[in-house]
Amino acid sequence: MILGIDEVGRGPWAGPLVVGAVVLGGAQIEGLTDSKKLSKKRREILHDEIFEKADAVGLGWVTASELDQVGMSQALVLATRRAVEQIQAPYQEIIIDGTINFLKDTGKGKYVTTLAKADLLIPSVSAASIVAKVARDRYMTEQDLLYPEYGFKNNSGYGVAAHRNAIDAFGVTSLHRLSFAPLKKYAAG
Repeated sequence: MILGIDEVGRGPWAGPLVVGAVVLGGAQIEGLTDSKKLSKKRREILHDEIFEKADAVGLGWVTASELDQVGMSQALVLATRRAVEQIQAPYQEIIIDGTINFLKDTGKGKYVTTLAKADLLIPSVSAASIVAKVARDRYMTEQDLLYPEYGFKNNSGYGVAAHRNAIDAFGVTSLHRLSFAPLKKYAAG
């Protein structure tokens, strides 16, 4: 029984950081892999199947303003803890994609294994990658309705040319990460 953990949204200039945590239990789900290797349609299908079949799913969110206040390293810790707190199913091991144990200062830290490319290798980590990516993408699509000038449904908040042009023309929103170097000039004070 593995609790798999992965994050999405580390690089975008706007939007939340989201960590997924999944205990698949005995669920067999075909096609799990790193969310970035899947089409949007396939991710959506797998997302729904994960929520239907997994023993537990948690999502930890950190807003852009929280991220600006605490920094990326602490935001990753905070989002991971928020995701894990939602897990009510039993597990014996925690595998976090990457090389940093975001739970090291908690009672769960000693049960963590960090593994680069775990989202390709461990089904529960793949599932965590998928649910986090779909949740964040859906959120950014909703934000596109509020801020259509920025193209969030297409760029998910990444600093692509169209997004940079929109920032130049319209400024920043509450979704923008003002601690990121290209946006620091917009920070008050």
